[in-house]
Amino acid sequence: MILILEIIYFMLNILWWVILIQAVCSWLIAFNVINSDNEFVRKVVYTLDQLTEPLYRPIRKILPDFGAIDLSPAVVLMVILIINQFIIPQMVSHIYMMPFHGFTNGDV
Repeated sequence: MILILEIIYFMLNILWWVILIQAVCSWLIAFNVINSDNEFVRKVVYTLDQLTEPLYRPIRKILPDFGAIDLSPAVVLMVILIINQFIIPQMVSHIYMMPFHGFTNGDV
C-alpha cells in the first residue's frame, strides 16, 4: 500500500511540473517571448495541452468565465498540493499505525 501511495505522490509531482511548464509556456507565447510558429515550440505546447486539458475541462465547466484569465491550472495545482501535503501523509501515518495481524501465535 505504501508503494502505491509513493507512486501516486511521484506521479502528482510530475503532473505539478507539467502544469507549471504549460502555464509558463502559455504566458511566454502570449507575450511573444517565444514564437509559436516554431515547429518544436508548437509540438511541446501541443503535447502539454493534450496532457493537461482533460484535467482542466471539468474545472472550466464549474468556474465562471474570467475572459483571458484561466484559473483552472491554479485549481488543479491546489488539489495536487492538498493531496500531496495532507491526504497522502495522513494515509501513510494511518497505515503505519495499523496493527499487524499477519502471524498467528504458532508462527513466531
